[in-house]
Amino acid sequence: MTASELTVPQAKARRERRRVMGAGKQLHAGPLTYVVLTLFALVSLAPLVWTAIAASRTDTRLAQTPPPLWFGGNLFKNMETAWEEAGLGTAMVNTTFVAGTITVSTVLFSTLAGFAFAKLRFRFSGVLLLLTIGTMMVPPQLAVVPLYLWMSDLGWSNQLQTVILPTLVTAFGTFFMRQYLVQALPSELIEAARVDGASSLRVVWHVVFPAARPAMAVLGLLTFVFAWNDFLWPIIALNQENPTVQVALNALGTGYVPDQSVIMAGALLGTLPLLIAFLLFGKQIVGGIMQGAIKG
Repeated sequence: MTASELTVPQAKARRERRRVMGAGKQLHAGPLTYVVLTLFALVSLAPLVWTAIAASRTDTRLAQTPPPLWFGGNLFKNMETAWEEAGLGTAMVNTTFVAGTITVSTVLFSTLAGFAFAKLRFRFSGVLLLLTIGTMMVPPQLAVVPLYLWMSDLGWSNQLQTVILPTLVTAFGTFFMRQYLVQALPSELIEAARVDGASSLRVVWHVVFPAARPAMAVLGLLTFVFAWNDFLWPIIALNQENPTVQVALNALGTGYVPDQSVIMAGALLGTLPLLIAFLLFGKQIVGGIMQGAIKG
């Protein structure tokens, strides 16, 4: 039977079969895709590789021209020196506690606030959302002086809660979760839970959190990396007696002639926990991102 002899319903049925069959086919990447991805991977890894190369050399060799392009034999010696001079043991423990607390708090409170802005109806919700977004436009440097005075009045100078308290929840996290839940959480699910007699706590625990899990994973990763790498406020609020990793690494460059190889070794040590965390949980995080993309 030719195409001209098909009736309209038959033609529509054939087009639908072709569409379904085409949707089941797996797309294959071409050679150009691999070339572009390889270039992006090399550019992304270049700073980390150079840090490792510099950390494995001596300061004298780094000052020579041309610079070294391969690894040397002083990596573990420089790491040991950086660990002892900067007191990275205490700093690692402090930073893990600070970053973990900030991550859990930000994800929890941002999800609750994002759900409220996305699905609950209350007076001045639009104004409050605009005010929340507006705080993102204020440079954080403007808040350093009043924040420091506030923490001093509380008697928290050089204590970890000074770093934790200002970032227990963020405007970015609230806006991020709000935008995700608007699309990913149907209002019908909330209404059905209400009809079944679920309380607000049960709705959040059994409906909101499962729907928001992919975005929560992404927000948790971003928050943990930001908290681990934060430098401006910790260097003001803390000192070398109770430092985070970034504050401790700052001590490596305060000598009359800073040893660049030791500084690079310390930077590599400060980066390793993030790399290990991504290697351990990267698959789950990427899976959460893909799950959220499919739902969206």
